[in-house]
Amino acid sequence: MSERDWMAAQFEEHRPRLRAVAHRMLGSLGEADDALQDAWLRIDRADTSGVENPGGWLTTVVARVCLNLLRAREARREDELAADRIPATAARAVDPEEAALLADSVGLALLIVLDTLAPAERLAFVLHDMFQVPFDEIAPMIDKTPAATRQLASRARRRVKGAPAPTADASRRHRVVHAYLAATRGGDFDALLALLHPDVVLHADRAVVQTPEPVLVRGARPVAEGAMASLGRARSAALVLIDGEVGMAMLEEGRLCVLLRFAFDGDLIREIDVVAEPDRLRKAQVALAEE
Repeated sequence: MSERDWMAAQFEEHRPRLRAVAHRMLGSLGEADDALQDAWLRIDRADTSGVENPGGWLTTVVARVCLNLLRAREARREDELAADRIPATAARAVDPEEAALLADSVGLALLIVLDTLAPAERLAFVLHDMFQVPFDEIAPMIDKTPAATRQLASRARRRVKGAPAPTADASRRHRVVHAYLAATRGGDFDALLALLHPDVVLHADRAVVQTPEPVLVRGARPVAEGAMASLGRARSAALVLIDGEVGMAMLEEGRLCVLLRFAFDGDLIREIDVVAEPDRLRKAQVALAEE
């Protein structure tokens, strides 16, 4: 077997793990597959005669490709903010395989929170905490010392898992928002209506539906009808903590695209703030919500 054929066989053997790494890094199966294709083109041109640990070496190559893609994504975000541009947030079709993954709300919530991390933080956290790659192997990828890389992962871990201790009110609100998401995903209008205060108010910034001015909707029935119209988005939504309070977030093509903040009157939702403007998304502190 030639060296190239041997490495191709190794790549196929490790493909499930490599794809999992790329998916956690990028948040999108489509981008993960593109990253693996790009990685293979690099591998095919490389001298692999000295590779003793093909699994580790391949993981490094894929991780570097993903890091470059994340940095390019971050640069585009900066351009959007500098130009005061509002990206389109229309719901897209989700392929069946990705839909199966998005049905796992815990996995989706993690992908949403990971998108709020800086590229180096995300790399350090994903590779170490999720795939047990040692810090001394991660450090050269981001031009840091192992100690500095450990600090990046620790900081990312605090941001991802830094949920406050649950209180009785927080647990009750968690149940209400969970029911809101379930009703929206399932198209259950009556169940959704039962969760809304009769005088509920929904605010949506101008990026949510691409309007010149923010949108204001009053009343339980109009708000519920609007939520039913966003069924496609709800399939890519999960519960998260937003600045310490339970809310919802939506992921599109690996990027956080919408946040929903809630205010309550007892067990009813009194106010919903729908956020999609890049600057507002950027400023929000998003973390995993404890079940």
